[in-house]
Amino acid sequence: MTQPSTTRGVEHHGVGIDLRFGSNAVRLAAAQWLVAGAIFAAFMLLAPTLWEKTEPFSPGPDYRIPYSLSSDYWLYSRWAGAAASSDKMPVIGDSVVWGQYVAADQTLSHYLNRETGGEQFANLGLDGTHPAALAGLVEYYGGDIAGRRVLLHCNLLWTASKRHDLQEHKEFRFNHPALVPQFVPEIPCYTENLSRRLGIVIERRLTFAAWADHLRVAYLDQKDLAAWTMQHPYDNPLEAMRPNLLQTDSPPQHDGAPWTERGIQRQSFAWVELDGSLQWRCFRRIVEILRERGNEVFVLVGPFNEHMLDDANRPVYAERKRAAEAWLRENGIPCLAPEALPSRLYADASHPLAEGYALLAKRLLEDKSFGDWAAPRPSGKH
Repeated sequence: MTQPSTTRGVEHHGVGIDLRFGSNAVRLAAAQWLVAGAIFAAFMLLAPTLWEKTEPFSPGPDYRIPYSLSSDYWLYSRWAGAAASSDKMPVIGDSVVWGQYVAADQTLSHYLNRETGGEQFANLGLDGTHPAALAGLVEYYGGDIAGRRVLLHCNLLWTASKRHDLQEHKEFRFNHPALVPQFVPEIPCYTENLSRRLGIVIERRLTFAAWADHLRVAYLDQKDLAAWTMQHPYDNPLEAMRPNLLQTDSPPQHDGAPWTERGIQRQSFAWVELDGSLQWRCFRRIVEILRERGNEVFVLVGPFNEHMLDDANRPVYAERKRAAEAWLRENGIPCLAPEALPSRLYADASHPLAEGYALLAKRLLEDKSFGDWAAPRPSGKH
């Protein structure tokens, strides 16, 4: 004999209850789901804007993104917007522009400002951004600098080997994987799963996702809210919000001694041909993105520490530099590929020391093509 189901429903005080929904505290009707969805969508749209209005951010003359916040792309976007609204010329590049071996008031942008007697240049370098990552940074988080003049640094170190060029098939960790192309062009050493790649592509287009990442990186010890509260069960996350962190400059990341005093030996790099280089392809993509947005681009090639190359490798690099300069000029992009700085002014293969940045700024400003390009223009023209 079939027993009546006890899971379909029971009667309680004369009212039938469907036990299939017995565990649900609240059941929403279709209209209520629409209201909840609208509230959530409004929060996603408004929260980043409201937060920006309440979070103090007053970048000074030599501001650069703090080293500890190098993966805070929402903050980078905000800094780009602040630089543009202050009518400053962005200087874009990797750790050479950021200034890995020097303080904020010893970088290339600082000395350009000192030589020109104003605050014309802004340090929009970001540590660790090889060209594949820098292209993503400019495309997805640098939109506010559209239409402006941009000084772009080209570091040919990223073509010095298949590993630097991300062409090795063996997986290895590299900086800023969330900024690199997720599908095209293919990066052989990048083996992230499909789900995460799709998530990154979606997050790039959502301001809310970048803002949530900002909270995680800047305030919650690189953790999401759930993980942070598990480790701090009795703490209020709002009290962890320390806006002054956004203003704090990072000290130099390494000892500022010349490369010859740091035990670095002369080297011979296995340079990748430019025509087949993934990083060079990505660098050209950066130029393309900027020009499509109406930016006037001036490219500084190097100066690479040629003193660190052995006798056989030095002419190989010289040819590489000539090829990069030729491509830029053929495509109508003003550029300067200066000779190497004195050996004692380098900390390693590509990073100058403070005196090196000062000399580089002078060389740039003494170059007629750069001087004409960077000269102040009538109000309203960038």
